[in-house]
Amino acid sequence: MREQTCCFTGHRHIPEADREKIKNRLETVITSLYQRGVCYYGAGGALGFDTLEAYRVQDKYMGAIVGRYANRIGGAKFPLNGKTYSLAANNNGVNHLHGGLVGFNHRIWTAEDAGDNYLTLSLFSPDGEEGYPGDLTVRVTYTLTEEGLTIDYWAQSSQDTVCNLTNHAYFNLSGHDSGPVLDQTIQLPADFYTPTDPLSIPTGEIAPVEGTPMDLREPTPIGAHIGEAFPQLLQAGGYDHNWIPNDEAGTLRPIARAFSAVTGISMEVLSTLPGVQFYTGNYLNGCPAGKGGAPYANRWGFCLETQFYPDSPNHENFPSCVLRAGEIFRHTAAFRFSAK
Repeated sequence: MREQTCCFTGHRHIPEADREKIKNRLETVITSLYQRGVCYYGAGGALGFDTLEAYRVQDKYMGAIVGRYANRIGGAKFPLNGKTYSLAANNNGVNHLHGGLVGFNHRIWTAEDAGDNYLTLSLFSPDGEEGYPGDLTVRVTYTLTEEGLTIDYWAQSSQDTVCNLTNHAYFNLSGHDSGPVLDQTIQLPADFYTPTDPLSIPTGEIAPVEGTPMDLREPTPIGAHIGEAFPQLLQAGGYDHNWIPNDEAGTLRPIARAFSAVTGISMEVLSTLPGVQFYTGNYLNGCPAGKGGAPYANRWGFCLETQFYPDSPNHENFPSCVLRAGEIFRHTAAFRFSAK
């Protein structure tokens, strides 16, 4: 692992001699993840690769920490404090996606600490990286619990900036190599969502799901309406939208539930952030071969990305994603699993 300077006051930098211990602890965490059922009792329900090279060359953000701003920013620019900041237009040549050309998914993170059931990673993003203002220090902690996995995000900036961090895991509760997820059920307790333009940039409207295929308030097979001639689904090639959970943001509350009748596995997602992107892997074609040579293709996995709304910096009616200088960004996401 590449050496990086520790950026967290009061958190020790791991000496070289302890790196092997951390590696061994990480392996213990991963083993426990399987034993506790997060990987679905042998079903291997998270998509992934067997080699580091496959992770390096893939462009699907498979399992990655995404930032500095997860999801899209329209026109690859945003206003802040009377100034317009220009970003890389790495999405359709027009918009900004998942932090840019060298987002956090492309960075090498530093292992700050590890225990039998947790791992803390850190990253320093300098002022001006990918066009964003402020030196940003980030820490992400993965913790195994009896119920599953909890991810805690922490960030602080030297200047006012925008910050939206998430994890881009792809799930297939029938098994990572079982094919499309269309027969698995999804439930999103959300009365509203944010419609988008043809390039997946929110229009600014907060629209009701009532009477549309976006109404997933009751458990619904993912494939039940995905092929309907509904403009939002047609232009995105399926579900790839932000839902607004009914319960208020700021506390850890349930925002989604998924289930596979094949394995009997349920997954509940909880979050403290105001939105969740439900994405049905509409663009997985062209992905490197997955674990065990699995031929991942479109709709072989789905994502539930906890987040601020896409393009929030350009919409005053959306919850603010601005992180003021010296303030702390804190967010928790939890993935809880059970089996029938």
